Amino acid sequence: MSEQSLLQIRNLSIDFPSRAGTVHAVADVSWSVGRGETLAILGESGSGKSVSASAVLDLVDTPPAVIANGEILYRGRDLLKATRGERRAINGRKISMIFQDPLAALNPVYPVGWQIAETLRVHGVDKATAHARVIDLLKKVGIDDPERRAKQYPHQFSGGQRQRIMIASAIALEPELLIADEPTSALDVTVQAQVLALLKELQAESGMGIVLITHDLAVVEKVADRVIVMQAGRVVEAGTATEIMNSPQHPYTRRLLDAMPGRHGFATELSASDGNVLLEVDKVSRIYGIEPGKIAEAGPKAIRAVDEASFTLRGGETLGIVGESGSGKSTLARMLLGLDHPTAGTIRFDGKDLNGMSAADTFKVRRRMQFVFQDPTASLNPRMTIEQIVSEPWAIHSDVLPKREWRAKAVDLLERVGLKADHIDRHPHQFSGGQRQRIAIARALALQPEVIVCDEAVSALDVSIQAQVIDLLKQLRSDLGLSYIFIAHDLALVRDFATDVIVMYRGQIVEQGHTQEVYSNPKHDYTKRLLIASMAHIPKAA
Repeated sequence: MSEQSLLQIRNLSIDFPSRAGTVHAVADVSWSVGRGETLAILGESGSGKSVSASAVLDLVDTPPAVIANGEILYRGRDLLKATRGERRAINGRKISMIFQDPLAALNPVYPVGWQIAETLRVHGVDKATAHARVIDLLKKVGIDDPERRAKQYPHQFSGGQRQRIMIASAIALEPELLIADEPTSALDVTVQAQVLALLKELQAESGMGIVLITHDLAVVEKVADRVIVMQAGRVVEAGTATEIMNSPQHPYTRRLLDAMPGRHGFATELSASDGNVLLEVDKVSRIYGIEPGKIAEAGPKAIRAVDEASFTLRGGETLGIVGESGSGKSTLARMLLGLDHPTAGTIRFDGKDLNGMSAADTFKVRRRMQFVFQDPTASLNPRMTIEQIVSEPWAIHSDVLPKREWRAKAVDLLERVGLKADHIDRHPHQFSGGQRQRIAIARALALQPEVIVCDEAVSALDVSIQAQVIDLLKQLRSDLGLSYIFIAHDLALVRDFATDVIVMYRGQIVEQGHTQEVYSNPKHDYTKRLLIASMAHIPKAA
């Protein structure tokens, strides 16, 4: 081991015995990271990236997992032989981790400021100092009005904002080594750039080593010094970031690079639809902090999550919605599904006002409009098998498919989103974050709806599966005339997929039009900033 290495993993193998046989999640993996160095670990969901990194902090339960062999050396000391007390003194202070799923990692019953401060208090920082540090951290990761927001709870933040809170907690004690598991997957491009710049700044100041687990090749190109590529639990390629990004040797690495959105320009088959108008949104607002019907009395403390948004969606059209976390994208989507109600304005589906419908009519509309949520962990029932989850829409809408055909159709849907038939009897906790999102997409497809609202539906997926899912959604759009509301922070992906796009900023739609027109000739300064931040780091074609 190099004297400069902070951490070295040697020949690590981790198995998961099950009734169906042993799953070799990590097989003879070796890598190291030194002071001031950023090592990126690339690979598909289920390739062993997170399992191998979680073992460093003793976060892999044994049992059910079995660490079959190998060493995890921190400053030359094998952590696998350390006591729980010794590991506890290291975890958080010396080695910290940003988890992939912020909603699962944050406690819903405590304010976020209290949770960040807890990291400091556990390691001996006094209450006053901890509070001041929390406010400073929230500012650094881009949370506005940190004094007020530190007192709020996780559910009061958007998905991207929760990820920023997780980052603040992880860097609170300025650890020597930071393991970042998809730290920017839920962030819009401008905040992503800020967070990556923050991590690099901390690294420059303290010599912190970073292990970056990601499926975002643009992020790798921006920050990584070295890269390892994992497939099916093994390291298939390793080298400098320049070597991997510009001259990949392994066929799997080349496939990952080729699937990167934005590498092939605008999709030639995309054109604006001339289908019938399905959805009409007319001056819709959602304002928090006022009484119903008193929009004129909205004061300065009222939060305008959505402010007079108007647009239409036609059959066969894909409308991309882009903007920063907290810009109102998800609030708007929830109103479209009837999960939240507008403070003002109207939403019409097929000519009918959604808010004026009877319960029976609303039930029928929800069959025609489905939702793929941003956070699959929160939207999948942990007690249900995958077969039960995918089949649930048929149980609710009993006239769609005979029960005897449910299992076969569920298997077909799983395979169409890149999963395997033998996954059908498992539970959600047995899958990676990206795999859980694929299950959520399969469930949304079960009723063959006319409109699917996708709220960051592919943000948790690695690029190869992301490309497969987008191709599937395109094919369904072509075959069935499906329409999509596609919310995303990845503007390259929206460019590849959406026929039209709207740009939201602080609750307002600041620009909209056909995708190629908006991307080629943006009018609003905010749109220009988004495009510069997003497109400047698309890897070159291999």
